[in-house]
Amino acid sequence: MNNIKIREPVTKEEFEQYYNLRWRILRHPWNQPFGSERDDKENRSIHIIACINDKIVGCGRGHFNSQTEAQIRFMAVEKEFSGKGIGTQILKALEKKLTEKGAKSIILNARKNAVSFYKKIGYEIVEKSHTLFGEIEHFKMKKEKNLK
Repeated sequence: MNNIKIREPVTKEEFEQYYNLRWRILRHPWNQPFGSERDDKENRSIHIIACINDKIVGCGRGHFNSQTEAQIRFMAVEKEFSGKGIGTQILKALEKKLTEKGAKSIILNARKNAVSFYKKIGYEIVEKSHTLFGEIEHFKMKKEKNLK
């Protein structure tokens, strides 16, 4: 898929599309209210979107937990575009921006069904993490080497 643009959202409309995608994929299927796809770190995070034409088809966010540890959250790709490398492109863009800002390690909490995706990109399971909405198992994963 050559017509994918990976970049940061800029306009108010793009941010609205971005949050809507996060909510539809990561929260709505579990009957969570609109707004539950955001937290108190939005304003100090790096946001990345994947666009085909003017439609946002994927997204992810990165923020810092300390000067050298970053965390990736809210990775989502539209179902019809899943498995086409979009998530990998978003993740690589986030890793690049986070390492440019000083990240030496990146952590994330992967849903059980996404663990193999992150393993392919060099993340390792640290431990079993939380269970979201009483049913979605998560695993804390970390990447320290090959961040560039």
